[in-house]
Amino acid sequence: MTDSSQKDDELAGTEQPFVQHLVELRDRLVKAAAAVMVVAVGLALYPGPSELYDLLAAPLVSHLPKGSTMIATSVISPFMVPIQVMLMTAFLIALPVVLYQIWAFVAPGLYSHEKRLVLPLVISSTVLFFIGVAFCYFFVFGRVFTFIQSFAPKSITASPDIEAYLSFVLSMFLAFGMAFEVPVVIVVLARMGIFSIAKLKEFRGYFIVLAFIIAAIVTPPDVVSQLSLAISMVALYEVGIWAAQLFIKHTQAPEEKATSTSST
Repeated sequence: MTDSSQKDDELAGTEQPFVQHLVELRDRLVKAAAAVMVVAVGLALYPGPSELYDLLAAPLVSHLPKGSTMIATSVISPFMVPIQVMLMTAFLIALPVVLYQIWAFVAPGLYSHEKRLVLPLVISSTVLFFIGVAFCYFFVFGRVFTFIQSFAPKSITASPDIEAYLSFVLSMFLAFGMAFEVPVVIVVLARMGIFSIAKLKEFRGYFIVLAFIIAAIVTPPDVVSQLSLAISMVALYEVGIWAAQLFIKHTQAPEEKATSTSST
């Protein structure tokens, strides 16, 4: 048997009827949802929705004037906002299980070289998103709130609304989480052949300008958060170029390896 026939037969016997695919997809989604709900129940028991919101609000509360607290302008906000934080936290904690269920559903239909491509991307994108969120919470928030409070007039007592704060936090988490996906995007673009490594290096100067424009749009109008996001994106762009070179080398399909070998 030739190498091409072996490659063609790699997925032989893995075909399933359409209805069976739907049943498997339903089972995977149920397992993912069950994982989120189990974590949510655990968080409801300990430490509890209120404590989770207090933890989320800690960077802001620590920078409020002495004696100031956050307020709730809606009747149901003291109940609904902590519940939303609990569900969001449960989803993030259960995310590895959710991603595993997605991987288990699509993996049987992938060739071995495609599995070497997809699995590292799924894992790295998840890790990078968490790193971006953690960077925002532990580093950016403290400096942003210090900067904002330094401009607050003495005649104003800051009492932020809890729903407005949650909306601000989610937008910032999403901005930094997505910004930290830059290396994954660079790797995908290079691996698919849309841009070569040389073109990505040439685009470096334009990306610096683009990073500052994006940071100015998606972050609050303060210098601290804008610089934090823009500089992070620029640094991650360089990481992406380096990672793309390694990734392309180790995730080539058999025919690509044969072509590159014969051409050398």
